[in-house]
Formats: sequence, structure tokens, C-alpha cells
Amino acid sequence: MSVDLLALLWVLVGIGLLVWMIVGLKIHNILALLISGLFIAFAEGMRIDKVVTTIQEGVGGVLSTLALIVIFGAIIGKLMTESGASQQIADTIVAKFGINKLPFALLIIGTIFGMAMFYEVAFLITVPLVISIAKEAKIPYMRLIIPTIAGATMGHSIFPPQPGPMALVTTFHADIAQVYILGLIVIIPTIICSGVLIRRFIPGLDAMPLGNVMKPAPRKPAEELPSFGISILVPLLPAILMIISSITKLFLPEKSLGYEFASFLGSAEISMLLAVIAAMIFFGYRRHQTGAQITAQMTSAIEGISNVLLVIAAGGIMKQVIIDAGIGDKIVSLVGQIPVSPFILAWLITVLIRILTGQGAVAAITAAGIVAPMISAFNVSPVLMVLACACGSNTITLMYDGGFLLFQQSFGISLKDTFKTWGALELTNSVVGLIVVLILSIFIH
Repeated sequence: MSVDLLALLWVLVGIGLLVWMIVGLKIHNILALLISGLFIAFAEGMRIDKVVTTIQEGVGGVLSTLALIVIFGAIIGKLMTESGASQQIADTIVAKFGINKLPFALLIIGTIFGMAMFYEVAFLITVPLVISIAKEAKIPYMRLIIPTIAGATMGHSIFPPQPGPMALVTTFHADIAQVYILGLIVIIPTIICSGVLIRRFIPGLDAMPLGNVMKPAPRKPAEELPSFGISILVPLLPAILMIISSITKLFLPEKSLGYEFASFLGSAEISMLLAVIAAMIFFGYRRHQTGAQITAQMTSAIEGISNVLLVIAAGGIMKQVIIDAGIGDKIVSLVGQIPVSPFILAWLITVLIRILTGQGAVAAITAAGIVAPMISAFNVSPVLMVLACACGSNTITLMYDGGFLLFQQSFGISLKDTFKTWGALELTNSVVGLIVVLILSIFIH
């Protein structure tokens, strides 16, 4: 067996070990990721004095890039919910589109919330709002849930500063402004297919029962809500600052003060910090809340995502092992002999990791270590590679996936109905997204 093929085999065995520990032995994801990473490291013959350093770099690298981003995103989501900003966004967009175009309105709402906050947070904020809208419009709730979740999952998977795409952008050294621009081209046809068209092919959609877990959202009086402009500006502020920063830098000398300031302002951490400060002012102090009340909401938000953050950090261990052991280069050498587009290969690698691990961000982070050498080896666009992997991280999942379980348990539907809805929309997101990336690759190199 060749060295390259053996390297791929050890990665697959390591991922299989990870799945067995999580699904079979019910071991916590953090321990399972650490143990499987150690297994791959030793199987690849990594020197024992190098292993601990690799673990530290893996965890530290992910936390240094993503910790503040995830925390700030959770805080913004919490302050939006408590202030009624989420309700204001939903009410205004729905009113503008009208009942007949509700699915398209909910695609936009889901995408905005998916971009602005961690997926679980976006889900728990939007779903009660959508159930309220469905009840008022007398529409079967699942017809409106599908477009909302299609938008939220793609928005979360495609756009920085969410953890998966941010890790890909950082690893591939991709231009963030181009990721937003080309990501928009990818996401529009994708969510229309997965959120609107697919509903025509799902039997029994209107008859799916709604369990007792999710209730319609309690509504605040209109006069207590923040304005629509502020409500939507705050969550989109990081994206706006990143795009302005990237465009500004095109016209400035690289060593100039203006260039450095634009880089500072457009960084994920600083842009998210400014969004948090804006949320505190407009969703907190302007509503006559005290500093203690705002701090309590922020603490609650951080507590809610602490476990998710540590799991993402543990996912960095496997990525770092793959990089330090040179496995990525070996796999590139192996797959380079296959007459298939590198974007399809990158997508397949990410899909496999997502299905096996059940974690979208972990899949993106792990795949980044494997896929990165392909960019220079095949001379392809790093931005399109980001989007290919991002689409792969957002694919059909199995019963141990957190997103799958959140969807099923929240609505109290059967496994069969979950696969027909969540599974179908996620698979459509992934496949259609890849197709659009492949079309773009014809024109962009």
C-alpha cells in the first residue's frame, strides 16, 4: 500500500473511531475529538514530543480565531431577542412581501439571522416567530419553517464571521469581500431550491403535527420595538465593515496608515465587537435597561454556547494533526491522480466529515487542513474553494447530528418526516451550492 493511500486510510479510521465513541459509547464530543486526533497522530508516526505541541496549536489556533466571534454572535442574538429586534425584522419583511410571498420573505429572514449569530441561536429565535406568522396567516407551519431553516443554515455555513466559513477563509487566505460577493451568487439559487421549490416534492408536508416544545413567540407591543433600520443594521454591521475594509484596501498602499486602519476595522473580532457595542446601546441602554440587566443577558448568552465553543476548539486538534503530519499533502498527491474537479473533491471530503462527525463547523475546520494544499497544487480560486467546502459542511445528516436532533425534537416529528424535511433541504443546499460553485469556476480562476 502506498504512503499516500495509507495516510488517507488512517484519517478514515480516525474519523470512524470518532463516530463510534460519540454514537456508540456516548463519549463527550470534546474527549472523542481529542482521542481520535491522538490516534491519527500516532498512526501517522508523528514524534511523541511533537504531539502535545500539535494539540496546543490546534486548540489555541481555533480559539484565537473563533472564540470571540462565537461569543459576540451569541450576545448579539440574545440582545436582539430580548429587545424585540428579531420580531421587528420579521414583522417588517413579512409586511413588505405580503402573504403570497411569505416563503421568500422567510428566506431573507433566515439568511440574515444565520449570518448574524450561531445557528442554534438563530434557530431558537426564528422558529417561534415563524410559528406565530404561520398561525396568523393560517398556513401549515412546516411550509414556512423549511424556507426559514434553508436560509439560516446556508447563511451560517457560507458567510463570515460564522466559525466554519471564518476558519476556511483564514486557512485558505481568501478575500472576505469576494467570499461575500460570490457567496451571495451561490446562496440565492440554492435557498430558492432548498426553501421554496423543494416543498412541492415533500409528501404529507401540510399534515405534519406540531409538538409541545415550540410555541408561538410572545409578542411585544409595536411601540416598544427598536426601529427596523437599527434592528437589521446591528446584526449586519460586521459584514458591512468587512466588505468596506476589503474594498478600501484595494485603493491604499499596503504599508500606509489607512490600509492598516481598514484592516483593523474590518477584522472579524473588531467588527463583531463594534456590533456588540451597538447592540448594547440600541437594544439595551436605549430601552432604559441598566448595565446589570444587559450584563445578565450577555452572561446567559455566553453560558448557552460554551459547550459548542469547546467542541469547535477540539475540532481544531484533528485539523492541526492533519497539517503537522503532512497528511493533507499526501491526500492531495493521491487524489491528484483522479480526473475530477478539485472543488468536487473538496466538497466530498467536507461532506464525509460532516456526515461522520455531525458537526458543520468541525467539518469545515477539519476539511480546511486537508484541502488547503489543493489550492496551490491545482491553482484554483481560494474563494471558490471556501464556498465548495462551506456547501459540503451543510449537507444531509444522520440522527446523531445536533442540527438534525434540534429540528426533530423541536417540532416533535418522526425520524421519517425529519429526513423528508431537514434532510431534503440540507442535501439540496449542499448539492445546488456545489453546482453553482462549479459554474462559477468556469469563469473565475
